Amino acid sequence: MFNLHSQLVNDGIWIGDFELSTLLLMNDRQFPWFILVPRREDVTEIFQLDQEDRVQLLNESCWLAEALKDGFAAHKINVAALGNMVSQLHIHHIVRYREDPAWPAPVWGKLPPVAYGEEQLNECVSRLQAVLTANFTYAERFSR
Repeated sequence: MFNLHSQLVNDGIWIGDFELSTLLLMNDRQFPWFILVPRREDVTEIFQLDQEDRVQLLNESCWLAEALKDGFAAHKINVAALGNMVSQLHIHHIVRYREDPAWPAPVWGKLPPVAYGEEQLNECVSRLQAVLTANFTYAERFSR
């Protein structure tokens, strides 16, 4: 049975689901920062997924990254699977701008998080909805 790690639950806002992965938004409005979590039990590394799931995860990651690049006019999309703090396999997709408060350094631990207000959250998700229209089901909260 798949369970989302408690740290991901605490730090993220559920946006919806791809076929394989749940999509979360890190609750830090300083960076459009999304996290893909494959819904597979006891998986900490990409190589632990079967071949079909690996291909699906790569497709979902690419669909998300392309949508973020377009929808947020990103200068760079940082994609990383670290797992040092949370071992459950999850892939960070972070929209970066040359003028963001952490540029060019990594965002981790650079600044204390600033939570989304309802208006900022809806604006962020609306930007994603404008470009991520296929292969994804939005959480009821964000359904149009």
